[in-house]
Amino acid sequence: MSDLRVPTVQHLARNWRDDPALIARILVRLALNPPRFNYNPLYSAVRDLLVLKVPYDQIVEGIKRIKRASVRENLLGVLPLICDHFECISPDFYQTIDKRYYSVGRGLMVPFEPPMIYGVGGQLYFPWFSFWRRNPLANERLSLFVTIVDEVLMDDPDLEAARFEILDFSCPSPKLPRTLTVVDARDIPRIGEARKMEMLEAFAEGYFRALASLKGEPAPEADDRRTPDVDPDQPGLFD
Repeated sequence: MSDLRVPTVQHLARNWRDDPALIARILVRLALNPPRFNYNPLYSAVRDLLVLKVPYDQIVEGIKRIKRASVRENLLGVLPLICDHFECISPDFYQTIDKRYYSVGRGLMVPFEPPMIYGVGGQLYFPWFSFWRRNPLANERLSLFVTIVDEVLMDDPDLEAARFEILDFSCPSPKLPRTLTVVDARDIPRIGEARKMEMLEAFAEGYFRALASLKGEPAPEADDRRTPDVDPDQPGLFD
């Protein structure tokens, strides 16, 4: 049986649809054909640039050692934009953040793992990196993501004053190279509580339908009753 991993907060928002059956089909397809690539080397590059002051050319040489050409070229397409953005930033401190979990409902907990925070002149910054080349979060899906992140940040006294920025590295069109657009999350409309719960319920139902489908079981019927949250150390998370 293919492994249906619990999606992260941003993957929840990206794969959300109004129809739980459509969500289930998307999640099954991801489970059967999972992505085999992540951008973790770029998070390390940010740390090397900001904290260790590693020369840019040295970071490039490290990425060039990656064997898979497609992976190497993808990372090198983003790295110059990261360097340009952080070139003039001299943080007073830099800190990684522990993974947290957000309750979607029906016992489903989705992981939320911010890459880092840093401080400049007394202002705390929380950057979120969106590395999707095409179709980045937009409209209601973007609002859902930002609304959930807001809740997580406000639940932590150390993060509630952070300036939340989304660094979008997508392409303006398929034939053009990537660009960097910095989005101030304060400019993104939030989702109302009732609509948010409706959206989360649809996702939870779609997730458990996908799980049942991969196990060869009948899809579970919708159930409005809330179940206790499960252990947050559940296995099977998206990279």
